[in-house]
Amino acid sequence: MSERVIAPRNRGFLYLDSHPGGCLQLVADMWQAVPDPAPAPADRERPVALVLGSSAGYGLAATIAGLKRAGIRGIGVCFEKEPTERRSATAGWYRTAATAGLARQVGADMAWLNGDAFSDTTKDQVAELLAQRYSSRLDYLIYSVAAPRRTDPDTGASYASVLKPIGAPHRTKTLVFEDGAPVIREVESAPAEGDDIEQTVAVMGGADWERWIDHLADRGLLADGFTTAALSYIGSPLTAAIYRQGTIGAAKGHLEATARTLNERLDKLVGGRAVTSVNGAAVTQSSTAIPGIALYIGLLRGVLGESLVPPVGQLTDLWDQLTGATPLVLDDDGRVRLDTWELTDDVQAAVANRWHQATTATISDLADLDWFHAEVQRLYGFSVPGIDYHAAVETDIPWPTTT
Repeated sequence: MSERVIAPRNRGFLYLDSHPGGCLQLVADMWQAVPDPAPAPADRERPVALVLGSSAGYGLAATIAGLKRAGIRGIGVCFEKEPTERRSATAGWYRTAATAGLARQVGADMAWLNGDAFSDTTKDQVAELLAQRYSSRLDYLIYSVAAPRRTDPDTGASYASVLKPIGAPHRTKTLVFEDGAPVIREVESAPAEGDDIEQTVAVMGGADWERWIDHLADRGLLADGFTTAALSYIGSPLTAAIYRQGTIGAAKGHLEATARTLNERLDKLVGGRAVTSVNGAAVTQSSTAIPGIALYIGLLRGVLGESLVPPVGQLTDLWDQLTGATPLVLDDDGRVRLDTWELTDDVQAAVANRWHQATTATISDLADLDWFHAEVQRLYGFSVPGIDYHAAVETDIPWPTTT
């Protein structure tokens, strides 16, 4: 046993430990937020799905919504650190254990792999599981992989992604917390130089997604009508210079071009399809690292309140569209748009107005900072209602067994 009291200790938006009980409750709360599906015939087989990046953010939401709403079985892949004597496991480790418990409760046959989604070793493990456990049939693949670096399995070359504007420096407001107090600062980001764009596209573009499809198709593992979706983001004009018009935006553009290529191939191969899903803003471990995004999301919540759609609500909508429960609606570029609630003219005008007013003195009146700060803590299992953070908790939670 390795029980101890875990208190939130952080450096900015990064927390040093995670709370198992909070992560468990967070997953349970997400599960409760997903509506029950319509009754299905008793003899209907659960569809087989592969979720890449299943332990955090939109990938976690895709896994939970897929299990409850779409009735999936299959494989979740993520890359998490186990607990040690000095540190808890990563929050994604505990969230995976909690999600696995819910999958067992509903009788969903799920396997969980902890490994680098960019590596061919992990791809081989997934292919073997699909062949042995799921009769060489994959109906859906959700791609939600975000990482700072990637190694090309063919060449061994390593690439690192960067958050930089393209063409010129960009100065923006950003939100930080100093000793718990909100502070608005202006930060300047230097423009991309050298091969920054190419490096970022190599990590965050569509190359690995396409490699997964190639790997599985070459082994005859794609079911007739196979559908794949890669999760993306466009965002507000307020953040465009550092995001959609920056290096990350170049990678997202490559991801969307890859979707069009894959869609043509899959249609010919198995009558399948590939799309990108453009999601709305959310507090994630990735988004809090982007200059200006924390401020933007806090202001957006200040404008929308409870009307801000959480990731699990958005992914419920995506699963309904992918499975045919509701019509699949694509924009002119072939993308599923789950961000329309965020990007309406009136919402963006209201956020922009608050953005221009935002200073350290005014920010508490303009943004929902209590919600934002709690959302950051909940990424690590803290600030979850119903959890006694003064009580000792078991940290040595095993990884879900794959049999």
